[in-house]
Amino acid sequence: MQTSPAHAAHHDDREIETLEEFDAVVPARGTLSGFRVQAVDLTDRTRELLATDTTGAVFLGCPMRENAAEKIRADGALVFPPVPNLPFDPYRGLLYSPDELFDGLEKGYEQTPDALAYAWFQRTKADGDIYASMLRSVHDDAVSDALDELLRGTRVVGVMGGHAMARGTREYAGAARLGRELARAGLTVATGGGPGAMEAANLGAYAAPFEDAMLDEACAILSGAPSFAPSISDWARAAFEVRARWPRGGTSVGIPTWFYGHEPPNAFASHIAKYFANATREDGLLARSTAGVVFLPGAAGTVQEIFDNATPNYYESRGEPTPMVLVNRVHWTEKLPTWPLLQALARERSMEARIALVDRIEDAGEALKRLTP
Repeated sequence: MQTSPAHAAHHDDREIETLEEFDAVVPARGTLSGFRVQAVDLTDRTRELLATDTTGAVFLGCPMRENAAEKIRADGALVFPPVPNLPFDPYRGLLYSPDELFDGLEKGYEQTPDALAYAWFQRTKADGDIYASMLRSVHDDAVSDALDELLRGTRVVGVMGGHAMARGTREYAGAARLGRELARAGLTVATGGGPGAMEAANLGAYAAPFEDAMLDEACAILSGAPSFAPSISDWARAAFEVRARWPRGGTSVGIPTWFYGHEPPNAFASHIAKYFANATREDGLLARSTAGVVFLPGAAGTVQEIFDNATPNYYESRGEPTPMVLVNRVHWTEKLPTWPLLQALARERSMEARIALVDRIEDAGEALKRLTP
């Protein structure tokens, strides 16, 4: 499934996010005036920087030589220098990849950038430092910008569900098949990016280009480490084993948060938009699910997501209501009776034609299609 054309075609023409873009723009335009250069290492581009007009440009976290920085400032450009000793780049121009977040996994999860960023968050959250909270906000804003660039022009379907769904279960395999079905239908699957139901849906999208049997084999390998407890390292290694055996799988998006630090991101989302602020992440995930959302059984978090999604559909504050499909009748009518309330809210409003409750996960894709105007 091709969900995202070349990244460069998407974003603001005045943004430079890679060295390749820098090297293309400077000779073509002959100026960097008014450009935004984001987290690009310009240490070896001193000659170009000294010879190019940078009036009104902004350099966000770009390493460069001191004489280049002095000249740029004299031009009237703004230079935000890289922040030393941070386990993440607050100015990053692109989303994370699983390989980046899990780098160093062979030494144990605790050594990975993902774990180190969470540890930094815990440390700085406790002391209420304005500098740290500013860095978190800048980071989350950069991630939102990268996410919008990636998803522009794609049809995104959200798959929500709890982190407790274990690998090796019937439910997990069902959620994975759903992700595969949606991806094969040309939709971009977006999840909360964590374990359980979220991982299963991202795995399904990853499996979309392969023969059907691949998904069954992948599920069998993963069942050896059914949960991220007790060992995140073992859980993540099983996922990378699947990815090594079937490289270059389909694309999908995971949108996790360091707010729930005990919950690692999954390795099957090709693009990971990881946030410090959970509220930004929750709203961002639902707002970007423009082709609808499937809600698998979950607990408080999933219930919250249902009504976070229902509210703009009720008021039509984001335009036409988008499809909402709840899966598992007993769960949503008896265990956590969310469906009757959703029905009551929707009554005699245009969102009434956009909600459905199905019993089997196998029926979710069909229901989504039926509700799509």
